[in-house]
Amino acid sequence: MNRIFTFILQGLIAVLPLGLTVYFIYWLFTFMEELAKPLLLSLIPIPFYFPGLGILASIVVLVLVGIVVNLYGIRYLLKLGDRMLEKIPVVKSVYSTIQDIVTVFNITNKKDDLRSVVSIDMGNNIHLIGFVTGVAAGKKLFAEDDKVGVYLPMSYQIGGFTVYVEQNRLTRLDISVEEAMRMAITAGVKAKKRS
Repeated sequence: MNRIFTFILQGLIAVLPLGLTVYFIYWLFTFMEELAKPLLLSLIPIPFYFPGLGILASIVVLVLVGIVVNLYGIRYLLKLGDRMLEKIPVVKSVYSTIQDIVTVFNITNKKDDLRSVVSIDMGNNIHLIGFVTGVAAGKKLFAEDDKVGVYLPMSYQIGGFTVYVEQNRLTRLDISVEEAMRMAITAGVKAKKRS
């Protein structure tokens, strides 16, 4: 009986990551299709509509929005809108939190400091893996010291700590943010061997 339970658990571990990934992609595409379908049917005749047109239209709209938000005048209007939203008490908390999370995982952000993986020397030959996220905040909060904000994720949880550390206690690691995040969240279980 124990052996059967072990096989079930091993099968679940093998199938669950792929199954959840496929389900998430399916849910995302279905959501995009259902969101765009009523709008498309109001613009084009029913015979011209086919399944998948909503997904295609959503992708085109997202590309166009990406192009538009890079225009100078639009960027100014977006910053103005940000400032207005940050003045509304409850909305400010929700909006700024979502914006911060998106900023941390923004793959188009080219700032090296925001996406660097570091090891913090805790003393006694103990090191923690973290992500530099707050260079400007460190300078603002600790003007006299050379401190930066480092996000330390907690293993097997969605959460972590932000600590401010002197830069001389940091060692930049030569791994991608994605690989480091995987290692930190899984407590090193999913570390890839270097060839």
